[in-house]
Amino acid sequence: MPRVSQHPKADSFNFRIDPALKAAFTQATEAEDKPAAQVLRDFMRAYVECRNRKAFEAEARRQSRAAAARALDPQSDEAQSLRELESMLDEDHFADDWKA
Repeated sequence: MPRVSQHPKADSFNFRIDPALKAAFTQATEAEDKPAAQVLRDFMRAYVECRNRKAFEAEARRQSRAAAARALDPQSDEAQSLRELESMLDEDHFADDWKA
């Protein structure tokens, strides 16, 4: 009979685990009526997502620091943009609420 699942099997992942941890994990997944394999796949997805988010945040920090360093040069585009923003805030009646 052909497989009818919407998620066809692609690969297996075998690893060694402490028997006590395996027993506790199996008991926990059974208590929630969830297949252990599905919980492991969810953990793997969450780990990859967390790692990707950390990489994105690190790159954003790097780019922000680079832009801030460029803004120190009064002739840079970044410095000019900041001057323009400050000018717009000075014209806006909400400027006092936004400036620290």
